Formats: sequence, structure tokens, C-alpha cells
Amino acid sequence: MKNTKTKFTLRNEKKPPVCEYKSKVTYGRDGKRRNYVCSQIATSEVIRRSQIYLDLIGGKTKLTKRDKQDLIALTLQNFDNFVNRGFIDYRKSVAEADDYAAIEWSGRGSILCDILGRKFIDCLGGFGIYNTGIKHPKVVKAVSDQLKRMPLSSQELLDPLRGALGEMLGEIAPGDLQCCFFINNGTDAVEGAMKLARMYTKKTGFISTLGGFHGKSFGSLSLLGKASYRKPFEPLLDNIHFVPFGNAKALEEELKKLTALGVEIAAFVVEPVQGEAGVHVPPDDYFPQVRAICDRYKILLILDEVQTGFGRTGKMFACEHWSIVPDIMCVAKSLGGGVMPISAFISNKKIWSVLEKNPFIHSTTFGGNPLACAAGIAAINVILSEKLADKAAERGEYFLKGLRAIAKKYPKHLKEVRGKGLLIGLEFADEKFGYRVAAGLFKRGVLVAGTLIGVKTIRIEPALNIPYKLIDTVLEKLDDTLNVLTR
Repeated sequence: MKNTKTKFTLRNEKKPPVCEYKSKVTYGRDGKRRNYVCSQIATSEVIRRSQIYLDLIGGKTKLTKRDKQDLIALTLQNFDNFVNRGFIDYRKSVAEADDYAAIEWSGRGSILCDILGRKFIDCLGGFGIYNTGIKHPKVVKAVSDQLKRMPLSSQELLDPLRGALGEMLGEIAPGDLQCCFFINNGTDAVEGAMKLARMYTKKTGFISTLGGFHGKSFGSLSLLGKASYRKPFEPLLDNIHFVPFGNAKALEEELKKLTALGVEIAAFVVEPVQGEAGVHVPPDDYFPQVRAICDRYKILLILDEVQTGFGRTGKMFACEHWSIVPDIMCVAKSLGGGVMPISAFISNKKIWSVLEKNPFIHSTTFGGNPLACAAGIAAINVILSEKLADKAAERGEYFLKGLRAIAKKYPKHLKEVRGKGLLIGLEFADEKFGYRVAAGLFKRGVLVAGTLIGVKTIRIEPALNIPYKLIDTVLEKLDDTLNVLTR
């Protein structure tokens, strides 16, 4: 039988037609930066290169060692010139380790592989998308099967999967939350929740928390509790107020003051556990008090469960730890089973009724598409049938116990271990040391990352079904890293 695999090469015997333009840097096969002037390739070359990548995606290409090195160099060059410039230098573990050649290639469960075949234990989980693990076969199959039948929605005919996923989400959501709208990512869900709250209450103001993170589109950014992300885009939405997280008394004092001033507030927007602020868990009496305060002042409670939802903290939704029901809840990340992007905001019938007169007052082209809904249905099936919330609770307790034992050995450097379920934060003495720990773990085959607001904190956010033997390996690698760094 003939070998149908084609050779990968982006090298061309003839120089393609170009139009010159200046750029700053490129990378050699060794991953080192070099100054250069690159050329914009013509249409024919774009067609040639795109076909090379299509063959690569389709598995028709056999990569030699030199091919892999070329692909690494080109990927780094493309990111530096065309995709979110500056990103490749920002990643905590990779940048500190000076290993820019780490190009992800494949993965399964709790293991990621780069193009050179190196394996990493995934303790980052794509910032919370891999609750079911990387490439769970049931989720992949659902999306693949749906792709063969119908990829996207016609927009006019009704898609049965969107209705089915809506029903399932309504069944598993806390309390009377059952009316939902599907979009693509977490910030979209928060934007929709803010619009719904304004329409229902006919008020414009919001209260958020210091250190809170709700996304980076304009409305959700207005709720974000850190100056460095807000300042470049100010003025943001007005009538936004901030209180400390975990302090119910501060929330009531703020509402008392605003009421006295005649400032109308639509909702309090808060994460059950602050993720990007460094994984902060509130006191047990916080959310019951918050729920009562919101009721007393007749404002809505919007819970941002984008990162904490679908089993991450040891319950299907984190608010279940405190037996409270929000008025509006935002979900995303792991709803797509680590295969498709999908998010939603969900509320009760009474609040949702304000949207019924004009259902197109809030709309989306790609939200709730058949592929995403297929992934969502499969993800919910896996989370429930494999009891992943219970596994997160059990493995989280085991992980936290091991991490706290390590912290006792290095009290000057590892200041605190905190978390709930498998949403865990390690706070170090300073940012620089945190970077070195992340790099040390990366070199030892463990992938972690920092939090966007709590810069001294590394997050541990693995798949909810991570095997115990991998947890033990991570603990050993962390202990070894700290032992070396503190000598």
C-alpha cells in the first residue's frame, strides 16, 4: 500500500512574489529572536501555505525533526507579527523558562504534548475549560457526529439541540433558573446579564467587588476590579461601585449610602470564588448574608459562575455550597466540554419576561450553534454520569492537603494555599518567585499559570477526573522545585 503522507515544507525553491514591509523580529530553529525584514506574501503563496496546513491538520503530513523546527520558528514568527503581539513574552511559565519552542500539539485527559513530543501534566485546564479533561471521547464524538449532519444554524429554522441544552441547563441550574440565552464566551454572558438586569429593574447602576473579574468587553470591563485593566479604556460605564469581596457588611454599607444619595442600583455582580484575583474563597456566612441584603434593598444578585460552574468547586455550581439561588447566573468555559466555545446567562421566568416582547433585542449569530450545543449536551452528560463534581471535591481535598504540607516546609516563600474543589491558588512571597516556580514546574513537565489580578498567585485547575497518581507527581515536582529554588 502506498504511503499517502505528504512531506511538510514551507521552504520554496522559487522566491514567492512579495510586497516588502518592515517588521521587527523573527525566530530561528533554536527559538532565539533575530532582527529581520520580512515580506508580505502574494495570493498564490497564501494558497500554497494554507494547503500545507490543511494537509497537516488532516494527518497527511509526516514531520521530520527539521520540519518541526521550521514549524516552531514560523509559529513564533507569526505570533510576534500577526497575533496579539507581545503574548509570547507574557506567559508566566514559558517565558521565565526561556522555552519559546513549546508548541502544543496534542492532548488527552490530563496530559498535553508539544510538537517535540514532550509531555506535560495539565494543571491549568485552559483556565477552566477542561473540567471533563482534554478531548473527552464522548464530547468529541458528539461534535464530530453533528458536524457531519449540520455545522451551523440557518438562523430561521429551529435547532433541536439548542432547545435540548436549554432544558438540561434549566434542570440542573439552582432554584427556579430555567430561561437562558446562549452565546460564545464568559464576557458575553456577563454583558447579557447586565442588559437583562437593567431592563428588568429599570435601574442603571451596578456594584462589583475589588479584585473581581468578569471579562474584558466594555460592560464587563466596567465591573473589573483592578486599575491596570481599566485605566487604558476609561471612561467606562458610569454608576459602577466597588466593595471588598467576602465582606457582606461593606456591601450593606455601600447600598445604604447609595440609597441615601438616591443612586439606583440594578444588581450586585460577584464570583462565588474569586478566580483571577488569586482564588479567594469567601467566609461561609457571606453569600447567605449577600442574598438577604440584595432582597432587602430590592436589587438583583448576579453570580458569575463562568469559572466555578459545572463541578469545578465540588458542587455542580459553587453557589450550592451556601444553598443560595441568584437572580441571574452566568456560565461558560467548561460548558463546551473543552471542545467548543459556548456560554449562557440564565434567569427565572419573571425576570426573563421583559425580553419576551422583542426576543431580538439581544441576539447573536454564532451563539448556541449546533456544534456548541452538541458539545454542551455531551459535557453535561459526562459531568453527571461520571460524577465529576464529587471527584472534584475528593481530589481537591487530597490536593489541598498535600499542598499545605509542602507549604509548611517553605513558609517564607509559599505563603498560603487556598481553594475549593479543584480551583486552587498558591500565593508566593512575591511575583518574581512565583514566576520562577511556574518555570521550574514547566521544566519538570507540569503546566500551571498565574492569575490575571493576583500576580503573586499560581492557579492549579486540572481536569476534575485527574488521576491521583498524577496529583502525587505534581506534588513531588512542586516540592523538588521549591527545594531547588530555596537552597
